[in-house]
Amino acid sequence: MHASVLAAKGITDHLSVTDLMTRGGLDVIALLLLVGWLYRRRPSVPAMPLVLAALNIGLFAAMSTISAGKFPAGVGFGLFGILSLVRLRSAAFTLRDVAYTFVSLVIALCTGLPQRQTWLVVALVVVVLVAVLVVDDPTSYEPPTRTVKLTLDRIYPDPALIAADVAFRFGQTPLSVVVDEVDYVRETTRVSARYPAEPREPAAVADPEPREPVMAP
Repeated sequence: MHASVLAAKGITDHLSVTDLMTRGGLDVIALLLLVGWLYRRRPSVPAMPLVLAALNIGLFAAMSTISAGKFPAGVGFGLFGILSLVRLRSAAFTLRDVAYTFVSLVIALCTGLPQRQTWLVVALVVVVLVAVLVVDDPTSYEPPTRTVKLTLDRIYPDPALIAADVAFRFGQTPLSVVVDEVDYVRETTRVSARYPAEPREPAAVADPEPREPVMAP
């Protein structure tokens, strides 16, 4: 009975177990290389491997399901509409993370379409992975840093004096200092000082939501 229902919907004509297992195996191998090797070549956000794996497997399953039966074209457009709602809103996610997310989705698209030449799918996945390997050089990244926001109780006539004053007040020489705001009414200067990250401390990036400033004495 179940076979007749599937045949009536045109699913058994499009779905091949061998093809599905082959494409699924290629997707898993590519995902392991992307996340387990290429992405982990330098310290990164701990949650990103889960994000990459979830998006890849989810898109692969959706593509396999849609292409297995007679679905209207609107279902495919709806799928991409749902994917457009996925955004990396956390400040810890960098442009590198967004790039790896895009690559993860591309791999799922390449392996998720059924009845394609296996050599073509393998070639496309290899090209994508090799491009990431060549372009994303882990030696080109700067050491992890953390950002400390300070509110200094004076205005500086010479910007070169700010870094020296921050080092004196905070007790540690910063790698760089960026002036966020100069308030001539309150006679204060808000700055963001960048310091080397402590051991086992995740790399920090600029937070779009201003945190509670630290008033230097």
